[in-house]
Amino acid sequence: MRVLVVGGAGYIGSHMVWLLGQRGMEVVTLDNLSAGHHDAVIAGEFVLGDIADRPLLDRLFGQRRFDAVMHFASFIQVGESMRDPGPYYRNNVSNTLVLLEAMREHGVNRFIFSSTAAIFGEPQYVPIDERHPKQPINPYGRTKHMIEQALADYDTAYGLKSVCLRYFNAAGAHPEGLLGERHEPETHLIPLVLQAASGRRPHISVYGRDYDTPDGTCIRDYIHVLDLAEAHWRALGQLMDGAGSAAYNLGNGNGFSVQEVIDTARRVTGRDIPVQDSLRRDGDPARLVADAGLAVQALGWRPVYPELDTIIAHAWGWERKLVPVS
Repeated sequence: MRVLVVGGAGYIGSHMVWLLGQRGMEVVTLDNLSAGHHDAVIAGEFVLGDIADRPLLDRLFGQRRFDAVMHFASFIQVGESMRDPGPYYRNNVSNTLVLLEAMREHGVNRFIFSSTAAIFGEPQYVPIDERHPKQPINPYGRTKHMIEQALADYDTAYGLKSVCLRYFNAAGAHPEGLLGERHEPETHLIPLVLQAASGRRPHISVYGRDYDTPDGTCIRDYIHVLDLAEAHWRALGQLMDGAGSAAYNLGNGNGFSVQEVIDTARRVTGRDIPVQDSLRRDGDPARLVADAGLAVQALGWRPVYPELDTIIAHAWGWERKLVPVS
């Protein structure tokens, strides 16, 4: 079986490419390296290019028979999407439609889409299940929601089957230190905390301590990146077995506060982590926690690394590889 992974040189995509290689799949990565890293593609074939390049897509699909496509090539920074929404609509919506049209015309009708909890907007209840209203409050979330809606229409009109996987907070790294998070700039809490532990940054900022939570800091649901990859693998198997389109929320179902992440990182690393308190950021809900029960039931999937200590320990191993510390 041959799978095309677009955005396979990025954080989550590279872990997916590694897992596909481990499972004996023939995998081709297409990435423009605007955010990814060529050396992160440690299985299969790498093709430098963009999903907006229709002639390139036609050559790829014309030269090879792909059984499915996995899409990780989105822009993902919420704040940036609010300051400069144009690139988000171009890349996340327009370019994805170019990819879907190429797939359709070349008879590739299985698609795994990297979606997000941001499609839900402000939570009306927690934990958030798939029935929760979808009212995204930023351009990033809106672009992902638009593609989910487009995929429903492509299924109805063209029979293109898809699975949308809505991540909450991807975290961690490959347990053996093969892969990890290398965003520039980094915006995710756990790598930022560990960069403060390793000395790469002077401190970690805590945005608000007056939320309606036990310790006053925001609570988020952290899901290990390899658990995300495993969910993609199972979704692929579901489509290969002839199942219809679906959408699943992916998370641990457990929330950890910002302060709990910092305290756990101090314990795991054995290092001091300087903290600077700041004002709340606009649009930060007090709690975001997934109800992943549907994925557990339908995919037979369950997180292998649900403990925060393990997630942080794996991420710390990667940070120490990037910046050796005593």
